[in-house]
Amino acid sequence: MPRQALVPPRIWYTIMDSPFGPLCLAGVKAGLLRVDFQRGNRPVRPAAAWQEDPGHLETATHQLQEYFQGQRQSFTLPLAPPGTPFQQRVWQELQRIPFGTTLTYGELAQRLGMPQAARAVGHANGRNPLAIVIPCHRLIGSDGQLRGYASGIALKQRLLQHEGVQLLQSPHLPFTKRGEVKSAEVP
Repeated sequence: MPRQALVPPRIWYTIMDSPFGPLCLAGVKAGLLRVDFQRGNRPVRPAAAWQEDPGHLETATHQLQEYFQGQRQSFTLPLAPPGTPFQQRVWQELQRIPFGTTLTYGELAQRLGMPQAARAVGHANGRNPLAIVIPCHRLIGSDGQLRGYASGIALKQRLLQHEGVQLLQSPHLPFTKRGEVKSAEVP
């Protein structure tokens, strides 16, 4: 009996404008796969097999617009990012960092019960395919400085400023709107 080839899931995409440049959103029936800035160090372009269809991504587009307008601080979207089990754990924990706060790579590693895994956390963070929705921009170095961001440090800084994080020059840590040193603690 011949084997049937697996049919890859249909991937829909749309390009939306944002105050930080165009974003490409891609998703499948199960949820959002990607949110990528189209400018910066590593823009991701739609693959030839993807089908442009803003209707399938209307909720994600609307929630991102609310975020940019200062009306949304977290997202309630079904997500389906491909990744290893460790990457998935890191990305789930990133979603627990509150809007307007930062956390160090080491602090996130501690939350995962792996205090020596700050670099591994950094690598998983760098593989996050859902910019903004999984807020990888909220991770900073142990010295309080901004560290890698796929779309560039300048964009990471602008996203944090959009959230009200006041970044000061070295050697200071980022501060909240109220001037308190930030270290996000989630119960």
